[in-house]
Amino acid sequence: MSKKFTFDYNTAFSRNIGWVTEEEQQILRSKRIAIAGMGGVGGSHLLTLSRLGIGNFNIADFDKFELANFNRQAGASISHIDMDKSETMANMAHDINPELDIKRFDQGVTEENLDDFLKDVDLYIDGLDFFVLDMRQKVFEKCYQLGIPAITAAPMGMGTALLTFMPGKMSFEQYFRFEGASPIHQQVLFIIGLTPSFLHNSYLDKSTVSFFNKKGPSTPMACELCAGVTATEALKIILKRGKLQCAPWGYQFDAYRNKFKKTWRPWGNNNPIQKLAFYIACKILLKNK
Repeated sequence: MSKKFTFDYNTAFSRNIGWVTEEEQQILRSKRIAIAGMGGVGGSHLLTLSRLGIGNFNIADFDKFELANFNRQAGASISHIDMDKSETMANMAHDINPELDIKRFDQGVTEENLDDFLKDVDLYIDGLDFFVLDMRQKVFEKCYQLGIPAITAAPMGMGTALLTFMPGKMSFEQYFRFEGASPIHQQVLFIIGLTPSFLHNSYLDKSTVSFFNKKGPSTPMACELCAGVTATEALKIILKRGKLQCAPWGYQFDAYRNKFKKTWRPWGNNNPIQKLAFYIACKILLKNK
């Protein structure tokens, strides 16, 4: 880098102009987004939103990078082995925009720090591991109480499924209906709620999925697609333009099958279609231990 180099926000993100106005770019610069999880999707969310020009973040992750992360996680590389995910991703984001204000929660998001994690936040984006359901419920519930929009995008097969939860609309619990279900059944409720259309199902080797061992396959393409659709949804929410379809509406795009499906599940997982899907999914997904 030249010794005379000086970072300039307006120049760095000038190629966004045309898709957003100069005034809108400054709005994006002023906003704070919280992202829990800096792994598969969370790290890609942070870098994509940094390139969009978002100026402030709260990020949380207690984990370190390991070799098994290499196929999909933005920060996973030889030089980052055994390094803290939150610190590594914060450094990578600062390499994009050194003016970023990033508040790190290196112990992850917890009940004790949840209020601080969501303080002054304009939008929450879910990057927690699929199997982390208890804390996920608490974060979405607190967002709903505070009137903070929240997005979850799941990397499914070689595509993505997205759900948006807006203040005053259907809540996370009203959609997924976890209350009273066992932890293993909550996992099934989560998967069928995320992807009611199951576009990825035909090419999934189900023997590689074990809800009991909390293990399943993933692809880098899915994580990057998640980041793209989530950043677009974030832009629409923050700039208050473009059509939003929040839960019980959702959608899934599968690049491998060249298919897009928009879903509508009134009553969420209490919908009769979802109850049938739950029964079938339990038969298929809970047989592998």
